Amino acid sequence: MHDDDGLSGAFPYERLRRYPDVEAPNLQAWDATDLLLAERGIADASERGLDGSEIAIIGDNYGALALRLAAAGFTGVRVHQDLATGREALRRNAEELGLSGLQVPCELEAELLAGARLVLLQLPRGLAELEEYADAVARWASPDVVVLAGGRVKHMTLAMNDVLGASFEVVAAELAVRKSRLLVASVPRTVPENPPFPVCAKHDDVGLTLCTHGAVFAGSRLDLGTRFLLGFLDAMPVGTAVDLGCGTGALAAAYALAHPEAVVVATDRSAAAVRSARATVSANGLAGRVLVEHDDAAASRPDASADVVLLNPPFHLGASVHAGAGLRLFEAAARILRPGGELWAVYNSHLDYRRRLQTSVGQTTVKGRSGKFTVTRSVRNG
Repeated sequence: MHDDDGLSGAFPYERLRRYPDVEAPNLQAWDATDLLLAERGIADASERGLDGSEIAIIGDNYGALALRLAAAGFTGVRVHQDLATGREALRRNAEELGLSGLQVPCELEAELLAGARLVLLQLPRGLAELEEYADAVARWASPDVVVLAGGRVKHMTLAMNDVLGASFEVVAAELAVRKSRLLVASVPRTVPENPPFPVCAKHDDVGLTLCTHGAVFAGSRLDLGTRFLLGFLDAMPVGTAVDLGCGTGALAAAYALAHPEAVVVATDRSAAAVRSARATVSANGLAGRVLVEHDDAAASRPDASADVVLLNPPFHLGASVHAGAGLRLFEAAARILRPGGELWAVYNSHLDYRRRLQTSVGQTTVKGRSGKFTVTRSVRNG
């Protein structure tokens, strides 16, 4: 029997924060899907007599699921969060609620799912990401595993049922509650010998092979903004370079190939991006030459340690359009650049980023424009 340990019936979701991720009045650290998944997960686990060690969570954005289960007595739950910011937010939120040390952080590998009989999954927006998660559960979890996959109805599609159905024999959609819905999957199918990810693709026109895991923007394609920025490699200084928000590592790999004498670091807050970039580095024969780090806005990089920063900044936070993520990366670039160092950025031309770069980094000039993208060079103030 699991009780709520003093938080009965009124878990303080309002005390949860997104920090160090971007915070704003229209952004909160939980949603109705978290509430639905947590309450249904607690009920299912209690009915089946499960303990926390038999439960795994995938996609717990800021810890709402893991902390709600811990408050109900389910400790030792294994948790995978893709973003470094989400991992830090969970740590801070656990401290705030007096629930520290009751969760087991894991990467997306066998350790996360071995013996798991219940998996709570926040449905991702991308089908490739869902495919990777579904395969991982079918591959490593207990044969009697039940997957509770929840999402906001407005973001869910019938294709999600099909993706889950490729890994599970039984997939059922439940009625919507508070504009969220659960898909319940069970009876894992036999999985292929090799996992479906990473996927690698050659891009002979730019001399790169890109590898990707499911959660990474653009997959193994070379997105148009990055492709445009690659045309300016010869104009960039040679030295210690940081690919900030590296994604698949295309910029880091291309810079390293163009400048063999350079020291190159690729960093991203997404664990899937880090796995992808490491695979890209290996596929391009750059193992040992490019260091790939899982980090929030290059927080572990020393101040004034880079000669050049390469950046294709995001302008979305999950489903929300928000400039905050890009602005944080501008500030990070300014911090890690040496005086006189250069930030080379590409962004959608309609965004007012040149003024922001001028303020955050230093003198900013436009080096190129395509129909959709702008490339700028910002020189760090001395």
